[in-house]
Parts: sequence; C-alpha cells; structure tokens
Amino acid sequence: MPAQRGYNPNARLMAQLIQSDWAKIGVKANIVSYEWAEYNKRAKTNGEHDAIFYGWLGDNGDPDNCLGTTLGCDAVHGSNMAKWYNKQFDDLLAKACLITDQNARTKLYEEAQVVFKDQVPYTPLAHANIFQPISKRVQGYLISPLGGHCFDGITLD
Repeated sequence: MPAQRGYNPNARLMAQLIQSDWAKIGVKANIVSYEWAEYNKRAKTNGEHDAIFYGWLGDNGDPDNCLGTTLGCDAVHGSNMAKWYNKQFDDLLAKACLITDQNARTKLYEEAQVVFKDQVPYTPLAHANIFQPISKRVQGYLISPLGGHCFDGITLD
C-alpha cells in the first residue's frame, strides 16, 4: 500500500515484518507496490494479488458499513478486496439491515462474524485510535467515532 493511513502509517514496514514472519514458516513473499491509482485498479478491478493491504474507516457507525462494504457479495467488484463471496454471510447481513431491534441486529452481526472467522477471507491487523489534543480549558468536547468534529455544547473555562 503506497499511502499512509491512520490504521497503517507505514505499510512498507508492516509488509517487511509480515514477510519476515512468513519466511520463518517457509512462505516466500515478494513485496510489490504501485502508485495509489494503479494499486487500486489492480486490487479492485483485476484482483491481481495473493495478499494485499487495505483498510476501512467506517463513516456512519453502523456495523454493515464495515461488514457489508468490505465483505459483502455486492462489493466483490468494488471494496471487497478479498473477492470473497459467501451467501450465508451475505444473507445474515441482509437480514440485519432490515431489523430495527438493536439486540436482534447484534445477534445477526455476531453470527455473520462467526462465518467470517471460520472462513478467514482476510486477517484484521490493526485498528486506528483517534486522539485529539485539547486545552484543559475546553469543556464538553467529545471525540466523534465517525471522525468529524461537533462543537455544540462546548464551553471554555
């Protein structure tokens, strides 16, 4: 991956570390990188990789925003870089999207994650933590899990 991301600030180093770990178990890996547009074309359109670094930052807080977008059958020719198609997984996501009861939705997403865990279409490596430096004088500021800034209700001492 030629671009830095919050979840992977140094993809070359991560690739080298994984390459080293794989070598210890007899897997030889060659690291190849392209400029960002070419990387995306080869990953999304052509699926020319045996392994690839990619990530996702959810932008609406709904579990389907990650699971459906990165693993859904409809995303196989888009952001599903694993090119993984699993009808059972997809059916669980579709059912969860139609339910408004949070406990019932959670159960379906948990079942979908068991399918993901059993099939391992990709290996999660990292999760980005969000930090926001702020003056002690600022009161009421909350970090948004979606990445934006909301200044309503903030006061200064």
